[in-house]
Amino acid sequence: MSALLRVVRSGMTRRRTQTLVITLATLLAVTASVLAGALLAASRAPFDQAFARQRGAQLAAQFDARRATTAQLAASAHAPGVTDSSGPFPTATATPDHAGALSVVGRAHPGGAVDRVTLTEGRWPRRTGEIVLAADSDGPPVHLGETLEFPGLPGGPALTVVGTARSVSRTADAWVVPAQIPALTGSGRPAGYQMLYRFAHAATGAQVAKDRAAVAAAAPKGALTSARSWLATRQFATRDTALYVPFLVAFGVLGLVLSALVVGNVVAGAVGTGLRRIGVLKAVGCTPGQVVRAYVAQALGPAAIGTGLGVAGGQAVAAPLLADTAAVYGSVGLGVSAGVDLAVAGGVLGVVAGTAWVSAWRAGRLRTVDALAVGRTPAPGRGRVAARLAARLPGPRAVGLGLARPFHRPARAASMVAAVVFGTAAVTFAVGMAASLGEVITAKNHNAADVTVSAERTQRPVPVGPGAQQVTAAQATAVQAAIAAQPGTRDQYGSAETEAKVTGVTERVPVIAYDGDASWGGFVMVSGRWIRAAGEAVVATPFLTASGARVGDTVTLTVNGSPVRTRIVGEVFDVGEQGMRLFTDLASLRTADPDLHPTDRAVRLAPGTDPKAYVHRLDAALKSLGFTATAAKSVNGSDSVVALDTLAAALTLILVAVAGLGVLGGVVLDTHERIRDLGIHKALGMTPRQTVTLVIASVVLPGLAGGALGVPLGLVVHRTVMPAMGDSAGLRLPDVVLDVYRTPELLLLALGGTAIAVLGALLPAGWAARVRTAKALRTE
Repeated sequence: MSALLRVVRSGMTRRRTQTLVITLATLLAVTASVLAGALLAASRAPFDQAFARQRGAQLAAQFDARRATTAQLAASAHAPGVTDSSGPFPTATATPDHAGALSVVGRAHPGGAVDRVTLTEGRWPRRTGEIVLAADSDGPPVHLGETLEFPGLPGGPALTVVGTARSVSRTADAWVVPAQIPALTGSGRPAGYQMLYRFAHAATGAQVAKDRAAVAAAAPKGALTSARSWLATRQFATRDTALYVPFLVAFGVLGLVLSALVVGNVVAGAVGTGLRRIGVLKAVGCTPGQVVRAYVAQALGPAAIGTGLGVAGGQAVAAPLLADTAAVYGSVGLGVSAGVDLAVAGGVLGVVAGTAWVSAWRAGRLRTVDALAVGRTPAPGRGRVAARLAARLPGPRAVGLGLARPFHRPARAASMVAAVVFGTAAVTFAVGMAASLGEVITAKNHNAADVTVSAERTQRPVPVGPGAQQVTAAQATAVQAAIAAQPGTRDQYGSAETEAKVTGVTERVPVIAYDGDASWGGFVMVSGRWIRAAGEAVVATPFLTASGARVGDTVTLTVNGSPVRTRIVGEVFDVGEQGMRLFTDLASLRTADPDLHPTDRAVRLAPGTDPKAYVHRLDAALKSLGFTATAAKSVNGSDSVVALDTLAAALTLILVAVAGLGVLGGVVLDTHERIRDLGIHKALGMTPRQTVTLVIASVVLPGLAGGALGVPLGLVVHRTVMPAMGDSAGLRLPDVVLDVYRTPELLLLALGGTAIAVLGALLPAGWAARVRTAKALRTE
């Protein structure tokens, strides 16, 4: 065993370049894989643990109190597939003073068979006049002991906040005792009832849809008004970390394949250039199995080092990303689990060992006499035709000789082509992802207007909701007229913000209402069309997911206690307010909120109009109305986009470096193998510059081929990963985000394959230029 270890150590030290290549290749593969595995596990672990601990509701159903009794709803617990249930609980939607609407549920205690709500502070309400708020509510902070007043309800009830609680199922914004619910409705009786269910099978969307149908069939016809799946809740809770997983998986796969390719190339090259060494080993008594193990160990040694560094690097990079998920649902900070580390390390080392064994198997099969007799120079006939054709090419002879070199070792040239393919694919994907994320930022800002007019701070609603200070009708009309009167005005529209309660959605929904045609305001449609008339609305993918609605469905908004029916006519790309905003025409809300008027106006200027001069004139006209104009565009970036771009750039550089090292390894083997030929060329007058030209020319054809094949592979990866990233964030991406490549850009990326190959050949080219003629001729 000690003799075999000496053979392994000697082989690693003699081939330092190849050892470095294997180390870096496995380092990349392990780093990206640990990142992907850690984020994939962490993206769901806190939610799944809390969901299991609280016996979370796999379906939170809302029923119309006018169409079903509590007894009928309790009987729905016996529907096919239901294993546990809680309820019925009376519900109401109430709006406290200077705050948004709350979805309030009447529960006598936080426990039960389903949705065991966890108190985070204070206690559960014991009597009327008390309320517990959801700890993860996105409303203004409210402290224990404060009073919430509801002036819009009969009798103006006031409730004291006695606690905060967390429901992993997000079943309510607040809880009270059941006897309190009638006082929170205008009619004096519950507006609806909530039932919470768990099922035998609810792991997929199809299973949950089947369960929902069973519950609806068990209740009176038409009583079920909405139902929220636990899958939608989990997606909302985990999308921040899940966003990273698809692209990390892509880089991990690219790195793993490149790692296997490089290892196979290095070991095959070591066998091909070390035939005499193999013969000597066998002559001194090494068995075929020992020879195979020696060459496999020469690959596993640096691979183990790269794996160790990759595990440490993956943990270090994952730590700040996982920090964003810490303290979710009462969990502590997250880290990379030992299971992920072991699975990744074992998988990568297994790939390396398997690839090395396939290449080393040839060494074990060689007979001792054959290994000692075979020289290092290729067979005389190999590449002869290609060399003759290259010699007839116009141009310097060194270029022709270099172009012929790949044909002498087709397998080695193919491995270099493959390395360039994956390097080019990584660059193509990274460039496309950066462009797509840039389009996402542009699409989400909705800032196509040339000039924006806004109410001054004292005139804007201080908060949104009943009783908030609003722009008056006279102000809104005067502002619109002042803009229209300005020379250079082409189009304008106004916008006002309010909030509504939407059937099927637990949280309150921000509503943006437009006065005029806002279709030119930078809104990118995913499907359907923009609003054209009153009673129409467009929403983003998360809203559709949360509400269970589709384009073409009608949803009911509750604004100031009044129902407003709107038909969804389109799906817009929007990430504001977690994608839960609803866009509609201002006329749709006129009955429910007659005092709602535009607080902002967007203006599009006629061609040739000077924005600066236009803003100066308009400001003078609006000063007395309490409005100001600006030509500055509000551009909101994204921390996630910056992190993704940075991480992608780092991983791409590593992949390109490893691809270049893969080329370098092949060129080093080829140069050492043909060192006597190089000495002969130098003896016949080849200069160092011509030597460098010869070596670099030898990788031009593999670089061109690799670039031509790598760009389409990068396009495929981009078209696969970007929609997956959108799905992770709960968004469908519009075509403008996916179609980001242009023909000149693709041509440059294809030429980038040649650049990778040339960079990989620079070091051995320099070595070949410096080697002395006598030394090259003496080398065996």
